[in-house]
Amino acid sequence: MSKPGKGVVKAEPAPIELDFARTALVIIDMQRDFLEPGGFGETLGNDVSQLSRAVKPVAAVLAAARENGLLVIHTREGHLPDLSDAPPAKVERGAPSLRIGDPGPMGRILIRGEAGHDIVPALYPLKSEIVIDKPGKGAFYATELGAVLKQHGIENLVVCGVTTEVCVHTTIREGNDRGYRCVALADGCASYFPEFHDLGLKMIKAQGGIFGWVSDSASLLEALAAARMAS
Repeated sequence: MSKPGKGVVKAEPAPIELDFARTALVIIDMQRDFLEPGGFGETLGNDVSQLSRAVKPVAAVLAAARENGLLVIHTREGHLPDLSDAPPAKVERGAPSLRIGDPGPMGRILIRGEAGHDIVPALYPLKSEIVIDKPGKGAFYATELGAVLKQHGIENLVVCGVTTEVCVHTTIREGNDRGYRCVALADGCASYFPEFHDLGLKMIKAQGGIFGWVSDSASLLEALAAARMAS
């Protein structure tokens, strides 16, 4: 499959030209444990329905990425069954109704291989797509993501998923420090706290784009379509 060439994506603080052959779509932690009742997000007292608004925009972008042959990477936050990669400081933090590793309605909370750890059906990865299992908030920490991006010659990351101010933000910060041009899709991200979502996006694009650019699904789809027609 031939990939589209370069396209200009409407974004803030300024439009950004992306070489789509060197661009990866990174979908952060769209997991049942975060988006569905009974998962880790709800154990923390959150309204998990706040995250569902990102599913439709992400699905549209995912379909376009597949159609245009972009590299697609899904991430999942979770831990080994013996919790050897889950620091006590993380497991013990806060006052959830269930802690990481405890049995829940979708299996053990935030444990790899359990139903709750997996990605929601609407965005489920194809067998050909890369799934990065990460023990922390950022997708680069203790994972193979950096090596995968280098192997595929990736320079630009289009990032979406949940939650905006935690795992999405951390991944964009990590990517920025590693020299990647990072674009967050505003409507493809969501938070349990709408005000954190808004502030998180403002922080990314502040000061001339200190961490990256902020766009939306419609703008990316428009740029992809234009680049496809031009190629």
